[in-house]
Parts: sequence; C-alpha cells; structure tokens
Amino acid sequence: MIKGFKEFVMRGNVIDLAIAVVLGTAFAALVKSFTDSFVQPIINVIMGGGLTGGTIKLDETNRLLFGNFLNAAVTFLITAAVVYFAFVVPMKTLAERHKRGEVPAPSVVPDDVALLREIRDLLAQRSPGTPTSGF
Repeated sequence: MIKGFKEFVMRGNVIDLAIAVVLGTAFAALVKSFTDSFVQPIINVIMGGGLTGGTIKLDETNRLLFGNFLNAAVTFLITAAVVYFAFVVPMKTLAERHKRGEVPAPSVVPDDVALLREIRDLLAQRSPGTPTSGF
C-alpha cells in the first residue's frame, strides 16, 4: 500500500500539479498586492473620499465596500488574462499545429534502444581492419 502511494506521489503529473499550485498561489498574492497598492487607491480617489473612498455609508455601523469589490474584480481579470495568454493560447496553438502535422509528436526512446544505437554507431566508426578484443 505504501509502495503504491509512493508511485502515485512520484508521478510527474502530481509533482507538476503541486508546483503549479505553489506558483499560482504566489502569483495570486502578487496580483493582489498590485491591486491593493495601485488599483484600490485609484478607485478610491475616482469614487470620491480620497484614500478612504469606494464606500457607501448606510448608517453609523454599516457600509457597502464597493471599492473592495472592484479591486477583487480587477484582481480576477488580471489573473485570468495572464493564465489565458500565458498558458491557454500557447497550448491551443501547439495542439492545432500538432493536429495539422506541423509539429512531430515527441518520441521517447527507451534506454535499451538508445544504448544499442550508441553501440551501433561506435561499431560503425571503427575501421574494418581493427581487431576485436577477443569476442
């Protein structure tokens, strides 16, 4: 049971997924920091109220924070645009080229075949009169 779990975890796609989650989290934090630092103050100034704008006061204790919602919407749009243009478009283009036959499918050569090819090439490089080592 432990061996099966180890094989599952060590598969390439599980490791790639873990890396993608970590990088995605870091990227989301970067975009949130950008929108909090630059976009939110612009929204607040445009909506009135200086750096505390972007709110509607309902009563003494309740406020509608529409500036925060606009900030979250901008964060989402920036993240979605980067994912689309950095990952979806290139993969779609590559898939279309592959479908048309412009990009050959990568062929994975097994280790034993690669070794046999190396031996063949070395034997072909030897001159015909070179004695063997006793085989």
